Amino acid sequence: MSENCNQNCSSCGMDCGDRTEEQNDFSVKLHEFSKVKKVIGVVSGKGGVGKSLVTSLLAVTMNRAGYRTAILDADITGPSIPKSFGLTRKAKAVDSVMIPVQTESGIDIMSINLILEDDTDPVVWRGPVLAGVVQQFWGDTFWDEIDFMFIDMPPGTGDVPLTVFQSLPVDGIIVVTSPQELVSMIVTKAVKMAEMMNIPILGVVENMSYFQCPDCGSKHSIFGKSHIEEIASEHNLKVLAKLPIDPQIAAACDRGAVESLQGDWFNDIADVLKNMEEQENAEDSGSK
Repeated sequence: MSENCNQNCSSCGMDCGDRTEEQNDFSVKLHEFSKVKKVIGVVSGKGGVGKSLVTSLLAVTMNRAGYRTAILDADITGPSIPKSFGLTRKAKAVDSVMIPVQTESGIDIMSINLILEDDTDPVVWRGPVLAGVVQQFWGDTFWDEIDFMFIDMPPGTGDVPLTVFQSLPVDGIIVVTSPQELVSMIVTKAVKMAEMMNIPILGVVENMSYFQCPDCGSKHSIFGKSHIEEIASEHNLKVLAKLPIDPQIAAACDRGAVESLQGDWFNDIADVLKNMEEQENAEDSGSK
């Protein structure tokens, strides 16, 4: 039994010897013609830390490395992925199957803003409805030979993150934080939920980590000294990347050109993801 156990087995994903009731199977199957190899969730314990940016850059990075990538935008009430990629086309349905919209470089994306008639229409739905939409994005969408799907999660530990963890075969999560004092709480919340749901944590990304002066090259900690290394160490996590405060990043997202950004920020994450894929290929070869 986890030290964080609340005795509510119905909402827990852990398979422990103290379970008092059968674990419900909430898993949702992919469409019969879809194929997704790896599913990576991008999470945070609070909003405004840059999950959507990290999700977008992860998809762009792995796409450039030669992998077929996709983004499932699970932040139904605050979708920003289509804007970052400059998508204005709407998703279509063929024989009741949704077809994701492709970006210029070929990344498949499904988001509520690709369905709404007006991007500014508010989504005023209760938790179970939001969760149902995420399940449809997974099971009723044609995902064509995807190597890595990245899921942009809403902040916190509510209905939608719970649905993603219970309904989708998540292979691991990446926790996004910022340097502010709340970082310890943010990481701890995400870590505890992942542990409850038995989901591996690949590591932590610190966004808005520093500002590098374009004139002298010195780095400045705008939000104070970073404590991400020690906090990651407390939870035995890797610090996968530190993203700078860069006006060019913000400008690219604002004009829908996130695919134009160049940087080596996510090289280490790319190596981690490549190793995951290579390991699975090796295991598949060994079992034949």
